[in-house]
Amino acid sequence: MKRIKRNSEGGGGDAKPVKLRRRVDLFSGIALIVGTMIGSGIFVSPAGLLERTQSIEYSLAVWVACGVLSMLGALAYAELGTMITSSGAEYSYFMVAFGPFPAYMFSWVSTIIIKPSQLAIICLSFAEYVVEAFAYECPPSPFVLKLIGITTVALVTLINCLSVRLATTIQNVFCFCKLLAIFIIIAGGAYKMIQGNVDIFADSKGEQPSLGNLAVAFYSGLWAYDGWNNLNYVTEEIVNPKRNLPLSILIAIPLVTLCYVLVNIAYLTVMSPSEMIISDAVAVTFGSRILKGFSWIMPLSVAISTFGSANGTIFAAGRLCYVASREGHLLDILSYVHRKNLTPAPALIFHALIAQVLIFGGNIEGLIDFFSFTVWIFYGMSMFALLLLRKTKHDIARPYKVPLFVPIIVLVASVYLVLAPIIDNPKIEYIYSILFMVAGAVLYVPFVLYRIRLPFLGKITQKIQLIMKLVPPTSMPDC
Repeated sequence: MKRIKRNSEGGGGDAKPVKLRRRVDLFSGIALIVGTMIGSGIFVSPAGLLERTQSIEYSLAVWVACGVLSMLGALAYAELGTMITSSGAEYSYFMVAFGPFPAYMFSWVSTIIIKPSQLAIICLSFAEYVVEAFAYECPPSPFVLKLIGITTVALVTLINCLSVRLATTIQNVFCFCKLLAIFIIIAGGAYKMIQGNVDIFADSKGEQPSLGNLAVAFYSGLWAYDGWNNLNYVTEEIVNPKRNLPLSILIAIPLVTLCYVLVNIAYLTVMSPSEMIISDAVAVTFGSRILKGFSWIMPLSVAISTFGSANGTIFAAGRLCYVASREGHLLDILSYVHRKNLTPAPALIFHALIAQVLIFGGNIEGLIDFFSFTVWIFYGMSMFALLLLRKTKHDIARPYKVPLFVPIIVLVASVYLVLAPIIDNPKIEYIYSILFMVAGAVLYVPFVLYRIRLPFLGKITQKIQLIMKLVPPTSMPDC
């Protein structure tokens, strides 16, 4: 994994510097956050969250709490992102705060677990809702679902490899479409409430959930909110990041939180809690009762939503892999950029391949637990990094600064979300996550710390470079 010499592989010493361009403006930044957050979660998570809380009051409270926690986390990330303006989000923050090993561990776990599993969940959800529009009587074949999910991964990867402008345009358009779908659900719920369908809220009390069940309920809710930090992965491509990064967060996340709460209330005006719990596709059940002959609109709308979310996820995932590889912490070829399109094509394709493997061998529920347990370990570390940098890096400019209680609250919440499920109901997914982390730590010693170079990697890199028309990043980004 040692970095290969650039001067013999970049097409000559006279080549122009190659780097990612600043093309993500304020509207695109808002669309990236909203488009990534509003994916499959709000259409499938309400059932699991309600089942784990066993109470309408607690479920709505968890939805609001998840929005508040995501907002606090994003505001803390805004300080980190405007202070450390390199792309890569947590990777770059850990490099400055803790040094290379924690940064490498995040890049390893994110590349192998976090981003691919996130993409796999979204594309499997997309497959379920696409098939739902055509499967009227019999349940869809699991093989067909996996095949559509794998194809979807390939399609969004191709889009992001071809053009940054194309990817952001699709994100903007699909963001509008998914907000339209959310509006239809909210309007349908409001119509039912006007008709007097509010009896379910009069008897909404239930038993208090255990600490473990409450934590996994947060897993379901926070999965729907995940993506609040995706804009930090593309800081180098944001126009005026010191202004547009925090402003995008302040606009996007409250908008998403409001939408989620209103959508859940709308669901409950049409379905009882028990009906929601047994429904495999809550939005489809809602649409069949509200839209009648036009019920096909709902699975189509959800499919559009999840496709846009998959597009935003692979867009951000490729940038993390690109930055970590540029620092020599992953395979060197993953830091290369397509000569004409200026997209991190190898990093995008690498993520896609792992996601396709996870789709082939996994399921949505297991992947959500796998993802959530792992990602909140590193969200907590990011909050600790922010607190540490307040003490150790006084000289770094902070164009945006959050109150001290913000990272402290998120840090305490992350500790709870990691430990409570293990104590209350340990699952095999948590063990898999820990094993992958241990494997990454073992690989760090020979290939990163001691820079052992495998002799065949140089030739493979050159072959891939020629076939895919790639060039190495020949200059550091302007921060």
